[in-house]
Amino acid sequence: MYFCTCAVGQEADRSAKGKEPLTKNRNTMIDATEIEELSRRIEKLSPGDGLALLTDLFPGEVVFSTSLGQEDQVITEIIAKHKLPVKIFTLDTGRLFYETYDLLEKTVGKYGVTIQPYYPETDAVQNLVQENGINGFYRSVEKRKACCYVRKVEPLRRALKGNRVWVTGLRAGQSSNRQRMPLLEWDEGNQILKYNPLLRWSMDQMLDYIKEHKIPYNPLHDKGFVSIGCAPCTRAIVPGEDPRAGRWWWEASHKECGLHEPGQLTKNA
Repeated sequence: MYFCTCAVGQEADRSAKGKEPLTKNRNTMIDATEIEELSRRIEKLSPGDGLALLTDLFPGEVVFSTSLGQEDQVITEIIAKHKLPVKIFTLDTGRLFYETYDLLEKTVGKYGVTIQPYYPETDAVQNLVQENGINGFYRSVEKRKACCYVRKVEPLRRALKGNRVWVTGLRAGQSSNRQRMPLLEWDEGNQILKYNPLLRWSMDQMLDYIKEHKIPYNPLHDKGFVSIGCAPCTRAIVPGEDPRAGRWWWEASHKECGLHEPGQLTKNA
């Protein structure tokens, strides 16, 4: 149970678009039943209308995390096109591809949005490298997860702090364990509502949208890279491989960094 800025389900007249305003009350508490009701409402909405509803319900408290992937680029375009009051941030791990940084600059220029970068703590990175080596993540799953914790998980927590809704670009088709995710869920580890507006979109649907709306994307996608993260931990895949096969390919695991896994990821290696 947590506090939201609205009374979910309390509806009044709205503009001709058919969206309903909700009474904003910081002292209103939302529980599991109300989350279910909100989920049912979101299920009927397009990604743009779903985002608009959440920004009405939680004004100033909706954040979107972008890694500049294709799904994230679609969501950024939707936010910009509809001028939605969604704060956008990205996690700069310090080991991203040049192409990712270049795309970041192009995206900000094209859409006129602010994308706030969050960086790992300098001392934490120095300690990690001193203990495990510059590429220690290749030696064990534990060391790789320790690196992900320092460079991604801890900065994410800082980025989410003080917000009520976390928007992501997750799609069910990205991996087997993401197929079980709901459109709207309660993220227990981060104590925040998590909205995955493109969850049910197919790869073809997403690519068609990118082409139709002339959305800039990472050129590495044209070279066989499907899921793009840190440069040392990402490779191209061949047709027919699992979309996550290009991430941490030396591991036989669920291929997650800890950002979208249930529970807490420890920082010890």
